[in-house]
Amino acid sequence: MLERLPATPPGLMRGLAMAAVVGQAGIAVTGAVVRVTGSGLGCPTWPQCFPGSLVPVPHAEIAVLHQWVEFGNRLLGIALVIVTGACLLAALNVRPRRGRLVLLAATMPLGVVAQAVIGGITVLTGLAWYTVAPHFLVTIPLIWLAVLLVRESSPAAMAAPPGTPWRPAVPPALRGLLAVASVVLVALLVAGTLVTAAGPHGGDAATPRLAAVPLPTLATAHAHLLFAFLGLLVGVGFMVHAVSVPRAVVVRLRVLVLLTLAQGALGGIQYALGVPELLVALHVLGAVTTVAAAAWLWSATAEPDLVTSAPPADAASAPALAGRT
Repeated sequence: MLERLPATPPGLMRGLAMAAVVGQAGIAVTGAVVRVTGSGLGCPTWPQCFPGSLVPVPHAEIAVLHQWVEFGNRLLGIALVIVTGACLLAALNVRPRRGRLVLLAATMPLGVVAQAVIGGITVLTGLAWYTVAPHFLVTIPLIWLAVLLVRESSPAAMAAPPGTPWRPAVPPALRGLLAVASVVLVALLVAGTLVTAAGPHGGDAATPRLAAVPLPTLATAHAHLLFAFLGLLVGVGFMVHAVSVPRAVVVRLRVLVLLTLAQGALGGIQYALGVPELLVALHVLGAVTTVAAAAWLWSATAEPDLVTSAPPADAASAPALAGRT
């Protein structure tokens, strides 16, 4: 059936991949808006908003604003299903077909389905913090994979023969240090969700908060992980300037460092001011943007291995020799 359709233009594939990055990040930010406005139970059932209705309805105990904030987040989820589904269909129709592109594109709608399931569990458990935290954390690998999908649909990748492997464009030690920094970034984000779980913004006034560990202790651990991440990025910076690397690596590293510094400053300000709602939402926006920047930097450390994928010289000359016999 797909063979009857025109082949997917490379520009369309890349545009859909970029839309997936924006959509995956956007769903996390709107989820934060739901939480800080106390709208987490604006639609108290799942998948319906209210029993017998998919959309908000007048209710004496639930404010209209809370209903539509939560319902808007669900609508964005539907839009993301459409975008990620289009990513997969477009990847399947790229000619010649590229296995890695299809595999990465397939993770997008599958991830959205997983998010929908976790979101339903979150609503049904009354926004328990141990379900809200995974709901955000699942977004992190999806953003990373979406950025890799953008790389896989780049002009350089699409110009290479299908199946062309990626080879490191930087020394192994540099990639290793970036891998360690990425692990610390994940730990930083996990600590951030625990700070949120113990903080005042649970999505609903009646939602129990994490009380096993004091909030100042969690915030301190979160700050220490931020310093560790920044320290690793400084180490990467020294290494980048000591060896030969593509210009894109240098530029993307600078962007990541600036975003991380801004995130750290914003986190300190919001903590000092008692975590006001607007700053919390901006902090989540900064978190997902930092993840995208880290994945963007990682994607610049490899390039298509055109030498390995090229046919051997003897094989390339065989037809010509055969024509002379």
